[in-house]
Amino acid sequence: MTTIEKRKLMDKNAPNRSTGIVNGSSSNILNWDDVRFSWAYPKYKRMLGNFWTPFEINMGSDVKQFGSLNNAEREAFLKIIGILALLDSIQTDFAGKVADYLTDSSLNALMIILAQQEVIHNHSYSYVLSSLVSKQEQDRVFDYWRTEAVLEKRNDFVMKGYEAFSDKPNVDSLLTAIVYDVILEGLFFYSGFAFFYNLARQQKMVGTSTMINYINRDEQIHVDLFVKIYQELLREYPEYDTPERAFEVEKIFKEAAAHEIEWAREVIGDKIDGLDVEDVEEYIYFYANVRCAQLGYERPFPGYRKNPLKWIKAYEEVDLGKTDFFEQKSRQYVKVNVQDNGFDDL
Repeated sequence: MTTIEKRKLMDKNAPNRSTGIVNGSSSNILNWDDVRFSWAYPKYKRMLGNFWTPFEINMGSDVKQFGSLNNAEREAFLKIIGILALLDSIQTDFAGKVADYLTDSSLNALMIILAQQEVIHNHSYSYVLSSLVSKQEQDRVFDYWRTEAVLEKRNDFVMKGYEAFSDKPNVDSLLTAIVYDVILEGLFFYSGFAFFYNLARQQKMVGTSTMINYINRDEQIHVDLFVKIYQELLREYPEYDTPERAFEVEKIFKEAAAHEIEWAREVIGDKIDGLDVEDVEEYIYFYANVRCAQLGYERPFPGYRKNPLKWIKAYEEVDLGKTDFFEQKSRQYVKVNVQDNGFDDL
């Protein structure tokens, strides 16, 4: 395996423009007009344009509505917030570990912005909970992952991929860790997102769903960034682009989908009005196909080429922009034509 070395803080004998994505020669001086990857600066501008903070979200209506949710909705709301907090906590640390080994200063900068956005996501979960429940209940939610068997299996699944890279940083373990990252940010969030969007389309907890939309938008950019890094690694190290790796990636996605479906059955089941767990399962299979295809591999679930939750497109793709969103009424989503599938088709 090709071991990768940590980036030097400064190398006065190296060029500013990196000679490699890892193990490259670089001064570590960032000049956006002299970077290796042409897509890095547009990605930087887009990530900056997405900047937001939880303080922008008015939780007044949610505070009034939370008590009127039924027991199943309240419990699912809290459990999902808890698991999202765990995932983003892991992601903050992982982004920093990856950044240490990227010998391109522009990609290191993007990773730092990514990690900062994950910190904002975690802040948002605390912000939501502190608005709605007691400190004792908030603590219970943030500790839920410690005792729930379904979550323990799912968390162990992701951590084995991350820790393999952290323990033995090499090209092979970094490629595999990125696959787990794409699963964490591009699949393991999505049944939870569907739950909040389902509440929003019933005009429930709209403030929280607005925050989830901001997070969803960030995570899509994060997935795309890691996919690009994955592709650049394979371009620089083509010996790792093998049929065996393709088989392993598809296998990992199949296991990931099984974990996410088990979680969806646990937290959503047949308990949530307007959200059919069978549709959520198909949605998970669909997104597993989307993410695996983004990495350049065959779909692990060939029969799932359409998004079964057509209504969710209006929530996933809405651009909230920088306007005073709460001056608008009733979250002005446009209805999506069911024939206009766009990204909903593979």
